[in-house]
Amino acid sequence: MRFRADRDAFADAITWTARALPARPAVPVLAGMRLDIADAADTLHLSGFDYEVSARASVDVQVEEAGSVLVSGRLLAEIVRNLPPHPVELRVEGSRALLTCGSTRFTLLTLPLEDYPSLPPMPRTTGSAPADVFATAVRQVLPSTSRDDTLPMLTGVHLTFRGDTILLAATDRYRIAVREMWWKPEQADIDASALVPARTLGEFGRALAGGNVDIALSAVGDSAGEGMIGFEHAGKRTTTRLIDSDFIKYESRFPTDFAARAEVPVASLVDSVKRVALVADRSTPVRFSFSSSEVVLEAGSGEDAQAVEALDAKFEGEPMRIAFNPQYLLDGLTGVQSENALLSFVAPTKPAVITGVPSAEGERPDFRYLVMPLRVS
Repeated sequence: MRFRADRDAFADAITWTARALPARPAVPVLAGMRLDIADAADTLHLSGFDYEVSARASVDVQVEEAGSVLVSGRLLAEIVRNLPPHPVELRVEGSRALLTCGSTRFTLLTLPLEDYPSLPPMPRTTGSAPADVFATAVRQVLPSTSRDDTLPMLTGVHLTFRGDTILLAATDRYRIAVREMWWKPEQADIDASALVPARTLGEFGRALAGGNVDIALSAVGDSAGEGMIGFEHAGKRTTTRLIDSDFIKYESRFPTDFAARAEVPVASLVDSVKRVALVADRSTPVRFSFSSSEVVLEAGSGEDAQAVEALDAKFEGEPMRIAFNPQYLLDGLTGVQSENALLSFVAPTKPAVITGVPSAEGERPDFRYLVMPLRVS
């Protein structure tokens, strides 16, 4: 194998593929990244796989000799991130891969290609969605996933495909984030769901830009890759096994009747929460006192450091005092895309719901965030 490539395009493809490589591979060969160039082709294909997640990327190159090689993926990614701004050349000689970029040269040992597992096939395409909208939706719900592996259901993002709508939902028991978005399905009457590992979905979401993302769900009319979902965008493709667990029935958790509502500028409230939370440790809530024209934020008490800040707000209902984990509240506010956020309350001890301000009365917001308040003495 021998080829030349643009340094930036090569580095981008390598870095993205390396994200799927396991930090502690079950067998040494899974730490490898496979590079393939087919005969009479001018495209380099890169792939990584750990039996759960696969990642594939393609980049145009100037081919002198086709072939395949397996090298340490994380080492290769670290090298290309630090190369000078010159074209990259890579050639394989026996058991070594020689990488040259300007006056910089690296020699990498190759791994046994025959021991590398075959990557799973991409399931049949189920539909496509605007890549930037899908990326935003992933960012909005991802903070609400849990890192507690003892409860697998909480470590995933639940995707519901119903007609021309996708619902993304995530929860860690203390909050629930739901985003509704449009997509173009291959089957107009589709009704399916998938619980996708949050880490994999987040990594792919960060790589999305313009254009469309193709979504392929094996559970829909395709027996290949059972229990798997795939995403493809701009030459980058990933597949992952689904989490085999039932997701909560979250719609019934959202209140429908509220005793009070507050409309507050998102940017101002985010800044205020961050400032007041400086005196709050991880177990200390930020307290909110809502009245007709303002909200007062407080943190700290007694002999501890204290902070108080007042902020203009439109409030409807009886005055209310309620407290939240500041980071949980910030995660919800940063998911709101409108200038103002609408905070809806049932009672100081009941879950609150954060949304954008609807453009029309009774309109269902596309992003909803339910968060549990904290009890304070």
